[in-house]
Amino acid sequence: MMRLNPIVVSLTSFLVLGGCSSTLVEPSHYSGFLPNYSVLEEQESASGAKVARWIDPSLNLGRYSSVYIEPSQFYPRPQPSQQISQATLDDITQYYDTALRRELGAVVKISDTAAADSLVLRPAITAVSTSTEGLKPYEVIPIALVVAATTTAVGARDQEVQIATEAMFLDGGNSKLLAEVVRKGTGTSLENKETALTVKDIKPVIDGWAKDLRLAYEQLKNKP
Repeated sequence: MMRLNPIVVSLTSFLVLGGCSSTLVEPSHYSGFLPNYSVLEEQESASGAKVARWIDPSLNLGRYSSVYIEPSQFYPRPQPSQQISQATLDDITQYYDTALRRELGAVVKISDTAAADSLVLRPAITAVSTSTEGLKPYEVIPIALVVAATTTAVGARDQEVQIATEAMFLDGGNSKLLAEVVRKGTGTSLENKETALTVKDIKPVIDGWAKDLRLAYEQLKNKP
């Protein structure tokens, strides 16, 4: 069960596009990627997003000279569809990697391999879904690439695009778990069920995630 704790504000700052949609992922939709969901706590990120996370109270970023970012992945492996193609899935993970390296690279050295003095970031995309706007939101089921019914008595409706992420932070020397985060965001609406999703539809979400992570890193690094 999630608890409120101010320390959580920093690190999970990292995954959101605003709007009125919730940025919290329901526990029933967790993917199984993280090793321990029971320690997650609800808090507000630096950008004002509701997130769930945990940070080891003993974490000292001063002992790490670099960050190694593992290639992002989908977890579990999704099946592409007509609306969400394999090419789009590949573009999403590649852009996620680019955004993380761009933002974190502005405040800390990015290393090519994990070392004893490096912090390891292991990110995953755990859901990508589309749902009909104006109708009851379709559940963001981990790894299910789903499309809700897109027509009603009055015709076609726009579709809302949601994407979720889970990530863990590890000690590069001993693989000790240092932090976990779960978060989701809402991208650009698609015109209808025939409109294919592209990475540009969710770039603002991913950019927001990466920027918040940079801000969180800076906050933790400067913590007295």
